[in-house]
Amino acid sequence: MSSAIVTPIAAPIAAPVALDGIAIASQIKLELAAEVAVARAQGSTPGLAVVLVGGEAASEMYVRSKVRACTELGMYSEMHTRAGTATTEELLGLVASLNAREEIDGILIQLPLPEHVDTARLLEAVAPEKDVDGLHPMNMGRLLRGAAAEQVLAPCTPAGIMEMLRRSDIPVRGKRAVVLGRSSIVGKPVAAMLLNASATVTVCHSQTRDLVAITREAEILVAAIGRAGFVTKDMVRPGATVIDVGIHRMVTKAEVERFFPGDAARLAGLAKRGSTIVGDVDPAAFAVSGAYTPVPGGVGAMTIAMLMVNTVKAARMRRG
Repeated sequence: MSSAIVTPIAAPIAAPVALDGIAIASQIKLELAAEVAVARAQGSTPGLAVVLVGGEAASEMYVRSKVRACTELGMYSEMHTRAGTATTEELLGLVASLNAREEIDGILIQLPLPEHVDTARLLEAVAPEKDVDGLHPMNMGRLLRGAAAEQVLAPCTPAGIMEMLRRSDIPVRGKRAVVLGRSSIVGKPVAAMLLNASATVTVCHSQTRDLVAITREAEILVAAIGRAGFVTKDMVRPGATVIDVGIHRMVTKAEVERFFPGDAARLAGLAKRGSTIVGDVDPAAFAVSGAYTPVPGGVGAMTIAMLMVNTVKAARMRRG
C-alpha cells in the first residue's frame, strides 16, 4: 500500500497594516477634551504659549495648527510672534515672563530659530515643568534615567511613536529595535524610550558600517534620518514594524514617478497643489513590512496630539 505524499500549503502572507496616526490622534484628543472639561469646571484651564520668531511660512502653519488644536480641546493658548531680527536677549526676556505666569502651563518655542539666536540657551531658559517640547536637559535626563512616563515631559514625536505602538498592540518588550538617526529631537529620545520599554536598541547614523545587515535584524525599524526614500526594500526585515518619521516635499513629476510609479492620484495631487510628500522610507519597502506608518497620516499626525498631552500633563503636575 503506497502512501501519498502530502505537500503542506503555505500560510498566506498577511498584507502589511498601515498604522492610522490620524485616527489614533483623534482618539487621544477626545480623551484629552474630557479631562480638560473637568479641569475647566474646577477653574483650572490648561494653558499653552507658543513663541514664533520670524515669518517662515511652514513654521507659521505649524504654530497655527497647534493653537487651533488648543481651541478645539477647550484649552487656553497664546501665540507670541517676534521679528526675525529679535535677539537672544529679547527672547530670553519673553521666556522669563512666560515662566512667571501661573496660567501658562506649557511653553513651546517653534524651531528652527534664526541662525543668530542661541537656540540651546533659549530652550534651556524654559522652566523644565513648562517644557512641553521635552527638550530641556532636565527632562531629557529624566527620560534617560527611566523615570515613569507620567512624570516625564518627553519630546512629542518620539512620544507619539511609542503611543502608536501601544495603541496598535505592537509589542516592544524583548524586541530588536533599530533607530536610523541620532538627533536630539527624535533619534536619541526615541531610542531611550524604546530602551525604557525593554527593547534591545541599536542606533545607526551616517558613520554606521554594514547598515543593511543591521536594519534587516530590526523587528521595529524607526527611520528618522532626514533623507527622502533612504530606507529601501532590501533594508527591511520581512514582517517588521516600520516607523517613518521623515517628511520631504516633492515638486517635480520625476521625483513623484521615482517613488510612486504609476500612482495617478499622487501625480494628480502634484498637479493640483504643486507638491506631494514622501518619508524617509521608500514606499516600496512597506510591502515587506508587517505594519508601517504612512506618510502623510502616520507619525506627523501624532506630534500635535502629544503636544496637547504634554500641556495637560504639565498642568496636572503643576496644579495637582
